Amino acid sequence: MILEAKRLILREMTQDDLPALQGILQDEETMYAYNGAFDEAETQAWLDRQLSRYAQYGFGLWAVVLKESGGMIGQCGLTRQECPPVSPGRVPEVGYLFRKSRWHQGYATEAARACRDYAFTTLGAGEVFSIIRANNAPSLAVARRNGMAVRAAFSKHYYGQDMPHLVFSITRSQW
Repeated sequence: MILEAKRLILREMTQDDLPALQGILQDEETMYAYNGAFDEAETQAWLDRQLSRYAQYGFGLWAVVLKESGGMIGQCGLTRQECPPVSPGRVPEVGYLFRKSRWHQGYATEAARACRDYAFTTLGAGEVFSIIRANNAPSLAVARRNGMAVRAAFSKHYYGQDMPHLVFSITRSQW
């Protein structure tokens, strides 16, 4: 276990979590902000990237598990992301992605707050970010509930197109 919140446990994912991860990343509706669901290879690559991040940095996107059932309902954690409008290097980002059946129940906000707090208290971050596609209204709302405000906007180019994104952040002094 990495983190504990009121209803949730956040822990490193393992290969055993692949079926639950497939239920998230291979769902068209869940993945609309990515312009579509992942295939088998992309899903495995996503999991492999998290395992590599754990080994390299000690953090990444973690499995979000319900305390009451032990089932994985999503992923939330910290990654190091390029954010050209605010930094020439990488910034600590709180990211989250949940199974559609668990949307609108407060789980993303609960997990994101735990990750924000971890970034400040354990990692010593001075500022924490969330970089969100501009049309992803639910994720924008989670960032705001996490105490973040819009700091910049830019377009990311992936999957063959430019996608407008908003950069949210909160500093240690605002926390």
